[in-house]
Amino acid sequence: MERDNKSTGETMEFLLLGFSELLCLRVLLFPIFLIVHLVTLAGNVMIFMAVVMEPSRPPMLFFLCQLSVIELCYTLVIVPKALLGLIVVDGSTISFIGCAAQMHLFVTLGGAECFLLVAMSYDRYVAICQPLHYVAVMSEGLCLRLAVACCLGGFAVALGLTVAVFRLPFCQSHHINHFFCDVPAVLHLACTQSYTPELPLLAACVLLLLLPFLLILTSYVCIAAALLHVTSSAGRGKAFFTCISHLSITLLHYGCATFMYIRPKSSYSPARDKMVSLVYTNITPLLYPLIYSLRNEEIRGVIMKMLRRK
Repeated sequence: MERDNKSTGETMEFLLLGFSELLCLRVLLFPIFLIVHLVTLAGNVMIFMAVVMEPSRPPMLFFLCQLSVIELCYTLVIVPKALLGLIVVDGSTISFIGCAAQMHLFVTLGGAECFLLVAMSYDRYVAICQPLHYVAVMSEGLCLRLAVACCLGGFAVALGLTVAVFRLPFCQSHHINHFFCDVPAVLHLACTQSYTPELPLLAACVLLLLLPFLLILTSYVCIAAALLHVTSSAGRGKAFFTCISHLSITLLHYGCATFMYIRPKSSYSPARDKMVSLVYTNITPLLYPLIYSLRNEEIRGVIMKMLRRK
């Protein structure tokens, strides 16, 4: 088929179909998405402000502050366009450059979160396995370098993936059956029958999902081995309790991401992908502040102090 993306980014557009097939449910979906979006923003802003106002910030709170910033940017990149798609009857248009920018930001933030979860697992490993050296190892300088490395790593992988995707020849139909420019949905428009276009996505999944998950798993194997030598059941329970929030978020994040991206193009299902993406981009950012505020004593104390100051 003729390559249809030879024109410049200014003249080429995509049409995000969104939830155009759910005409009867739009009136119900829009207020639900809007309320979830506002609550997510409020929860992450509260955690961010509480940590910033705290004069002494331990490493875990520093990483949690960065996680809140990532989730704030994450929802702002995806949700407003999804809400617009619920208002416009026939779907909303997005330019070639805008679609590429949205995909790049989405993958950058998701990749930065994957790397940040590795840094948080390393923090838990040092706290439990090397408690006497914790202050010296997890210094402010190391935490800052890890935070910058997470962002730069996500940016680099996302840039390579986005360039590879948008250099593909697209069919004449530019209708993206999704509410944002997700990688599988855009790849589905590529005019090729080979599996070559999926290789950049596979490489990105290895770098952003598989390797970070293996590092997190290694950290928790070491933590479990260290806890076996703790004779007190109360001590083991306290150590495990400090990890439960991070474990919950890790399983939620990697579970959804693995289901969405680690699969062949032939198994692509627009309806299923949109529902999973809906949970991934709306529900999980809402759950993160709840998980940490309910399970983490430090963040609860910081939030209570901030509210008392107010």
